[in-house]
Amino acid sequence: MKISEIAQLLNAKIICGDDMLDEEVHSACGSDMMSDVLAYVKDQAVLLTGLMNTQVVRTAEMMDMRCIVFVRGKMPGEDIIKLAGMCGLALLSTEERMYTACGKLYLAGLRGDVV
Repeated sequence: MKISEIAQLLNAKIICGDDMLDEEVHSACGSDMMSDVLAYVKDQAVLLTGLMNTQVVRTAEMMDMRCIVFVRGKMPGEDIIKLAGMCGLALLSTEERMYTACGKLYLAGLRGDVV
């Protein structure tokens, strides 16, 4: 699934990373606990979260993710946007709650880790 398709499915605003919209991603995860993302997530390309700090970007960068989707209409500050741009990450914001956003992406074929 392309990042542009994620934005369309979630009716999300593209905050940064316009040049990454045609990138293909094959998996996603949703969490507000970056320690869980670091401990349990493997091979995820998209992170859905409501957490609003630079640690989210640092975590996504460490995990080689391509895109962060902020849920519940949250909009990151300039520090987060600037860091994401430097790290080559696309940032999106959707009004959807995390559960609904994850469900929509899952139904559209974007999966998480196979356990």
